[in-house]
Amino acid sequence: MSFLVLGSNSFSAGSFINHLLEKEDSKIYAISRSEEYNKTQLSYKNHKKKDRVQFLQLDLNDNLEEIVSLIKNEKIKYIINFAAQGMVAQSWDNPNQWFNTNTLAIVNLIDKIYKFDFIKKFVQVSTPEVYGPCDNIKETMTFKPSSPYAASKASADLILYSYFTTHGFPINFTRASNVYGAYQQLYRIIPKTILMIKKQEKLQLHGGGKAIRSFIHIDDISTATLTIAKNAKAGEIYHLSDDKTISIYELVNMICNQMNTKIEDNIEITEDRVGQDSLYLMNNEKLFNDFQLKPQIKLKDGIQETINWIEENYDILKECPDYYIHKK
Repeated sequence: MSFLVLGSNSFSAGSFINHLLEKEDSKIYAISRSEEYNKTQLSYKNHKKKDRVQFLQLDLNDNLEEIVSLIKNEKIKYIINFAAQGMVAQSWDNPNQWFNTNTLAIVNLIDKIYKFDFIKKFVQVSTPEVYGPCDNIKETMTFKPSSPYAASKASADLILYSYFTTHGFPINFTRASNVYGAYQQLYRIIPKTILMIKKQEKLQLHGGGKAIRSFIHIDDISTATLTIAKNAKAGEIYHLSDDKTISIYELVNMICNQMNTKIEDNIEITEDRVGQDSLYLMNNEKLFNDFQLKPQIKLKDGIQETINWIEENYDILKECPDYYIHKK
């Protein structure tokens, strides 16, 4: 058994690798275009079995042949693709870069590997942004992307699905609501709020925090992703989400309460971000019906875990950028 995790330096991918080390006795190949992050930023670097992970610094755009050779030579059975340019607002600045990584690189990869009959499953980690803003999103809904990021992910999903329908390539798609947990990038709302409170700095609350979201802990995401990879019928799409929803303002207020401070002392209201969907709430019935999977970690508990991670590593994390840095 072998797994290839693309985009391994990302929060979701690093956490998934950590989950694999817990649940699978298999070889894991981790690929990212950046140097491997340290143990403060990647959960699997702290795992006692971390030596089972072989990291390779490769870029889907520039090192395609090396990646294809690895898949072929090692006969890798499971490929999980977390690799993506993932920011909404910034995708308007350089949309070609988002399409190069999120769409064209995937087209080039899949065209090289779709005939490899040893591949058991390719899981494409997609996004609910492909649907645009709406309520009770189901897996069969029409795409209505509202940003270059969303359009690039939708385009990749469509071309990948065509390889399933025409050639039987064994693919699944996952689309998750807002993911959170320890080791998440510091510019994301939960770790950023915690860090700003610790630094005694004001958090800019875009649009007054009116946007409604559903948050799901990364461990629940990892459990579902592995289950889908191993057990789902090829071609199926799954939503990974919690039934509970919360506004960003209420979320920040919850964090403030858990850190014994008042929200009015910690926020600054600003204009909303360009292209940011005000609402996307996902229907997750299919995941439960097929695998009896529901989120297990309560938001309050997951936030406390994230607070603990930041407090334990504060001397390091306070020096790290808490804003998005674009990489071409």
